[in-house]
Amino acid sequence: MDLIRIGELALRSGVPIATLKFYLREGLIVPARKSGKTMAWYRPDTVARIATIKELQERQFLPLEVIREALASDASAPDDLAAAEAISKVLSRHTGKRSRTREQVLARGATASELDWLGRLGLAVVDADERYRNDDLALLSTLGAARRAGLVAEMLPFAILGDYLAALRTLVAVELRLFRAGVVGRAKHDDIERLTTAATTLSERLVVLLRRKLLLPTLRRMIEEETREANPSTPPVAGSRRVRQHQQTRRRRSGKQR
Repeated sequence: MDLIRIGELALRSGVPIATLKFYLREGLIVPARKSGKTMAWYRPDTVARIATIKELQERQFLPLEVIREALASDASAPDDLAAAEAISKVLSRHTGKRSRTREQVLARGATASELDWLGRLGLAVVDADERYRNDDLALLSTLGAARRAGLVAEMLPFAILGDYLAALRTLVAVELRLFRAGVVGRAKHDDIERLTTAATTLSERLVVLLRRKLLLPTLRRMIEEETREANPSTPPVAGSRRVRQHQQTRRRRSGKQR
């Protein structure tokens, strides 16, 4: 089989070389042979793999590490791809058909350095037509809305997404390990799509609800801890965890005395 260089791979797949290099860094594609630091050769069937990656991306699949995991094993790929199809359908309900070029995004307030930073993280990457679409565009639109609302870069820098991404990668990895072991590993193949749809919908709802429930208690705890560090003699805030613990201790002691 004749091997091809990355330039030919870009022509055959319709994907820019910059995007292929990003796939290479993420481990989504691998060269069949390397003849130097910058000289690599690829199997022609890599074109089909790239088409699969792009289809899953553009139909709202989960992050690239999920696609990589789904394609990692020929044995598990059929069920994983059936799950990916169902996940795509669920997530695609939340996005539209709009698209914008880099120039259009820049004209709406983003900066070149911000777009480059988001691109390096894989959070906002243009497709083969050099346009932002789907969740990539939704992310840019959300951040643009924050800027227009007055949350300037000094208040909400794009770099804060790095912390979000690290936390969410852990969450997604845990979720997928549980799903692949508990559902894909036990369900019949014909049930994979139906069960994945239910699990994905449930997961999205749970994340929103749990975040909502944790937000205020976490904020109270942070304020209490910061206040206590600044002034150790400050009494605990009413309704705080320290007060509840103190009240529980008093109730237990009172019960023993009786």
